[in-house]
Amino acid sequence: MPYIWIKALHVIAVISWMAGMLYLPRLFVYHTQAKPGSDLSETLKIMERRLLRYIMNPAMIVSFATGFAMLETNDALKAQLFMHIKMVSVLAMAGVHGMLARYRRAFAEDRNIHSGKFYRILNEAPTVLMIVIVIMIIVKPWQGHYLWLIPGL
Repeated sequence: MPYIWIKALHVIAVISWMAGMLYLPRLFVYHTQAKPGSDLSETLKIMERRLLRYIMNPAMIVSFATGFAMLETNDALKAQLFMHIKMVSVLAMAGVHGMLARYRRAFAEDRNIHSGKFYRILNEAPTVLMIVIVIMIIVKPWQGHYLWLIPGL
């Protein structure tokens, strides 16, 4: 598949993943206000499960697959500091994704221990990471090969 098509698919997947990353914690805020076993709680459980399973998980997988595919077509990027910062930020985003999956499971089992305020604050993590990632890819600060500074590389 030509690079530009891989890139287009990557952007679509990232947008889908981010939509879920920003929406799921918001659902958790509402879920903290619902009585366990209530109609609202059961509806939120379904919404949370479907969002994670059918949108966020596949979008994250496609984001990683297409990201690696693009990286493999451009070896020069592998030595760029901005790309390393971007990749660390993406790994942190995947970590937040994992946390959200764990919290969703807790809600599904009616054993959530966190407040709505906790989820409001957590909702900021994907936003901050997204800002860092976009700046790294668009602005490309610290562009230039820097690995020569590390002996043996």
